[in-house]
Amino acid sequence: MSGPLDGCKVIELAGLGPAPFAAMTLADMGAEVVRVERPSGSGFFPGLEHLDILNRGKKSVALDLKSEGDVETVLAMVEQADILIEGYRPGVAERLGLGPEVCIARNPRLVYGRMTGWGQEGPLSHSAGHDIGYIALTGALHAIGEVDGPPRIPLNLVGDFGGGANYLTMGVLAALRHSDRTGEGQVVDAAIVDGASHLLASTHMMMAANAWRDERGTNMLDGGFPFYAVYETSDGKHIAVGALEPQFYAELMRILELDLDPLEQHDRSAWPATRRLLAEVFATRTRDEWAAVFEGTDACVAPVLSLREAADHPHMVERHTLIEHNGVLQAAPAPRFSATRTRLGTPPPTPGQDTDEVLRAWALERGDELVR
Repeated sequence: MSGPLDGCKVIELAGLGPAPFAAMTLADMGAEVVRVERPSGSGFFPGLEHLDILNRGKKSVALDLKSEGDVETVLAMVEQADILIEGYRPGVAERLGLGPEVCIARNPRLVYGRMTGWGQEGPLSHSAGHDIGYIALTGALHAIGEVDGPPRIPLNLVGDFGGGANYLTMGVLAALRHSDRTGEGQVVDAAIVDGASHLLASTHMMMAANAWRDERGTNMLDGGFPFYAVYETSDGKHIAVGALEPQFYAELMRILELDLDPLEQHDRSAWPATRRLLAEVFATRTRDEWAAVFEGTDACVAPVLSLREAADHPHMVERHTLIEHNGVLQAAPAPRFSATRTRLGTPPPTPGQDTDEVLRAWALERGDELVR
């Protein structure tokens, strides 16, 4: 066996962003993922499909979803599948003849996962959008950035992948558990606005407890606290400080040889002076010099590494967290399992490269001819 989802069959109706990421995660866990796409492809970089990590471990079937015969082929696949994932705007799958009612009628135990930004209902459900707009509506974007500065874009980690793909993955796996127990399939409506809002649970908790101000750059986890912040070093790089708890703050003070009373750690009136002092001290050495000073301590200080530097850090190397696979730097599957170990699957396929193989293995027809 390879991964906890060995034997699970997943159909992915090709799209971009969070839905392919979710399908990749299922493939990383051992599922057989078949990506149904146009012969011309559906990725960001035509001609560079071998670099599209989001399609690793998948098989690619090229079918024309505007053709009744090819739609019927997909529905025949649905009869054998455990999960179907699509990332269209609401109503598109229905117009193609591949909506949840049709698919679940063909396979009552099917888990039908839908990935959108706004959700299947609501005033904005049919509007175009991108990660930045979704997280803007949730309040997450407003909360990130420096005080008196503009919101800072956190890549597309909070929306597309954190609030979108990961919630779709969790949703279809929970529904799969239900389906395995009862034989009853269902639709999973994964919306980025829902998932990103859910990720803000602890922030809303702290705001309710008057421990969080609804303004960026003034709070515990947004750089507002001088002992949870980023400081520039003498070489123009940066060091990250996360000494929140009293014992970690005391260790920070000890290592830096600063005469600041740990009992006054949360005295906001002293914070401007504390921040200036920390900035002055960290500016006296390079990032890597400070990293060596703090490595292995409980001061919760770490170097801010670039994406390429991260792959060479000894901790990341020992855990094989970032690896070069088929000439492409990428993250290893996560999380890790003790009994059903995961591994990187096949390289990303070119569009349609597995069409005949998949149809033959699934004993399916294309048009009027059985692929043998």
